[in-house]
Parts: sequence; structure tokens; C-alpha cells
Amino acid sequence: MKAIYLDNAATTQIDEEVVSLMLTSMQENYGNPSSTHQFGRKAKTAVETARKNIAKHFNVSASEIVFTAGGTEADNLILNNAVLNLGVKRIITSKIEHHAVLHTCEFLQKSQNISLDFVKVDEFGNVNLDHLEELLSASDDKTLVSLMHINNEIGNILNVDAISALCKKYDALFHSDTVQAIGHFKIDLKETPIDFIVASAHKFHGPKGVGFAYFKKGFGILPMFFGGDQERGARSSTENVHSILGMEKALSIAMNQLEKDRNYLESLKLYFIAELKSISDKIEFNGLSSNLDKSSYTILNVRFPVMNAMLLFSLDMAGIAVSGGSACQSGSNKGSHVLAEILNDTNADKTSVRFSFSKFTTKKEIDITIAKLIELL
Repeated sequence: MKAIYLDNAATTQIDEEVVSLMLTSMQENYGNPSSTHQFGRKAKTAVETARKNIAKHFNVSASEIVFTAGGTEADNLILNNAVLNLGVKRIITSKIEHHAVLHTCEFLQKSQNISLDFVKVDEFGNVNLDHLEELLSASDDKTLVSLMHINNEIGNILNVDAISALCKKYDALFHSDTVQAIGHFKIDLKETPIDFIVASAHKFHGPKGVGFAYFKKGFGILPMFFGGDQERGARSSTENVHSILGMEKALSIAMNQLEKDRNYLESLKLYFIAELKSISDKIEFNGLSSNLDKSSYTILNVRFPVMNAMLLFSLDMAGIAVSGGSACQSGSNKGSHVLAEILNDTNADKTSVRFSFSKFTTKKEIDITIAKLIELL
């Protein structure tokens, strides 16, 4: 039996072209980018070319891109800089952010005595814009708003244009965790002036352990790591050359195929929704994940009408990989902090499963999954 992978919001299969490019780099481009000899210069040139190519996708300059070990480090680098380097005294976020943001904000609240406010979200996970404006207008302290572009558990798409406009109105900085958006949606940072965004390559068919942070030009960067002068002093540590090149290749493929992949996955998601509804009209969808206009086409968070604590395990035993919450909590018994925030007690007690798709997902795999769900439910 062929295994079925429906946990692409956790990580994605690496594209074969990316694997091929990285293998060639490992074999032929092994110099240290900090070395001044020809091997080092070759590696440095490759890294800087990748930086320029990545920057072009967001309509920014190469100097605004800082390579990191992934989205979590990028979020930490940005939030720490906002407080320790840019004078931020107050952060506004929501209780349904990724823990890379929530836990960092809580740490900064305790260690740096910043104010931490949470904007209200409704039962679908929508940010209350009126409450956000109320919070922004309530204080003259230098403020950073940190709200994710696409929620990694329920797939909701944030109205980043509206948030950006409010931040501009109240002279606040705007950071968005864009990990689930990059490689799947176009982001033009000239049209939507977000001050800080982050990426993780393994979310768009690139390698794990590499990503980047975008810092809008004019913001100095205080490093979290010390010991070298890599990344223009922003991040000490020898650059992960092969993974950086793999990330650039994966992003290039994703952006070139974006419309094709989006059309295919939207049709697949709609088909899955229809098949689920045919099982039972009591099956519901968390957040806005069943609304293709307001959620990512890669994520569907399904709430079944019963409590079945063994459902994820049973699907896994059948060769079907899914998630019950964010990937960082997979295998834990803590449950989803996102669903706990937006669902009432009755619905929170029901079994919810996150299915997430990629360009490698097939209709046949959806049919097999539906058949197994009918058997298990």
C-alpha cells in the first residue's frame, strides 16, 4: 500500500529539481563563502545571486533579505530586534499565532517588561479590525503588530492590506509570519508595505533548516548569534550554501507554477469538501478553511461530529499522514491552542483533523482517504 501524505502544512516533499541542484552544489561548490580564495568567492557569488533572485519575487532589494535556519529563527530575530534595537515598548498580536511568535512575545514581556496586548478574534478566527484600531489608538508607546498572513492550522487569510493601513495610520511597525503564504501566494512588498516577513523553505518544496527574514530598508539589525560577520553582521554562522540555493530554486519553481498549482489544488480541495459532506452533513470545517476566497487552498481543517481519540492513529496505521493541530504539536496531547481559542466547549470536544495538500497530492489519494474515513467513522 502506497502511503498518502496529507500534512503539507507541516512540511512538503522536496522537488526533484531542488534535490538535483543541491547535490551538484554539495559536490562542486564546497567553499566557505567567507574565504577570500576562488572556492570561497564562488560560494559567496552563488549565495548573493540567490539572495537577489529571492528579493525580486517580493519587489525588494537583496540587502533586505537575511538568511536564517527557518521561520522560527526569523520570527525570533525580528521580534527581538523590534524590542532590543528599534525601541518597541508594546506588541499587539493574537492568541492564535504560531508559537514561534507567541512564546517569543511572552519571553520579551517577562524579560524586557514590554506591554503585550491580544487583539480579539471571532469564532472563525477572524481578527477584529475595530478592536485592533482601538488598541493602536490607546497608547503612544512605540508598537509592533505581529499577525500571521495565513494561519497554519485553519488556513485563514489575513487582510494584510487593512492591517498595513492601520499600522501606517498609527505609526506602528507590522510583522507578519508569512511562512504558510510564501510559495503559494504573491506578495509585493511595495504594494503592501509590511515591515517584516519570514519564510521557511520546507513549506514550498525546498529543504528543511533554511529560511529568511525580510527587514524593511532602514532598520538596523542586532544579531542574536555572535562570533562572525556573516549576513552583513546580522547573523553569525557559516551560510548554509546548498540549502540557500535549494530554497531559491524551490521558490522560483513555486512562483513560476503558482497559478497552475493553485487552480489544481483549489479543485482538489473543493472535491474533498464535497466528498466529506457526502459522508455526513454534520461534518463541519474550522475557521474559514472551507471558504476558498478566505482561506489557503492548501489547508482544510475538518471537525467531525464525534470524539474519536484514535482517528489520527488509525489513519496513520492505514498509511495516511495528517495532523490534529500544528506540526509543532503533532504527537503531543496538548491539543491545538488555535482551536481551543475559537471553538466552544462542545465543538472543542469533537475530533478535528487538519488535511493539507500540495501539487503532488492526487484525486486518487483523496478517494482512498474518504473511503478510510467512512470505514473509521
